[in-house]
Amino acid sequence: MSSSLSDSTKLALGENFKKCVQGYHLINSEPLKECVWEAVNAQVFVASGIPVESKSSGSHSPGSDITCSIGNISNKSAKYDGKKQESFSVSSYRLTAICSGTNPGTPAAVIAEIEKRKNFQYYSIIVREELADTYNYHWYLIPSDHPSLSPNTYEWVPMIGKRGVNKGKQVGWETNTVNGSNMSVSFSMSSQLWINVAVNEDLRQYIVGSVITTQKQQFDYMQLFDILSKANK
Repeated sequence: MSSSLSDSTKLALGENFKKCVQGYHLINSEPLKECVWEAVNAQVFVASGIPVESKSSGSHSPGSDITCSIGNISNKSAKYDGKKQESFSVSSYRLTAICSGTNPGTPAAVIAEIEKRKNFQYYSIIVREELADTYNYHWYLIPSDHPSLSPNTYEWVPMIGKRGVNKGKQVGWETNTVNGSNMSVSFSMSSQLWINVAVNEDLRQYIVGSVITTQKQQFDYMQLFDILSKANK
């Protein structure tokens, strides 16, 4: 995490993350993810003394989602793979402009395009584990140039189809695995970049907050309205 964040700010981020996630689940049983995470993340920043200048409000535009006093933020959400929180995967840019089934491109072009679009300083990723009746959330605030999230870390090779009409044909790009992490681009999925991130000791240092919440909704919107209306009388 950025050394510009004081210990008191880091503590505030963690505490306000817990409050916001628990508050969200008072009225929602669905997991907190995607554009809702952007809105919650902005609230957490503001409450922790980090002013937010702008946010994309779920526009799905590539790149930065939140601009705040610590830099530009790209919001992502994911679910842990496996039962031991060993890894998670996030999707990123569509790269059809430089690689597709009709124009595969080159590794150098793929890497250059990914880096060109990286107009943010941090990935802010909420990752969840879904248990029997609870959600276990971790919030990662990872520098955008972290090796596991950098295309220059890897060796890129053609992804070759193994069955059907695409057997033996290039269907995308994939990388080697470095410290458990890797990247891939599949032409059939609009040439979208996928990043598989290994959760090792190095990555765990970027966990800003953690919270376990119930999956059971406690209030609906009408109940909340009635409660607040009575409290304000």
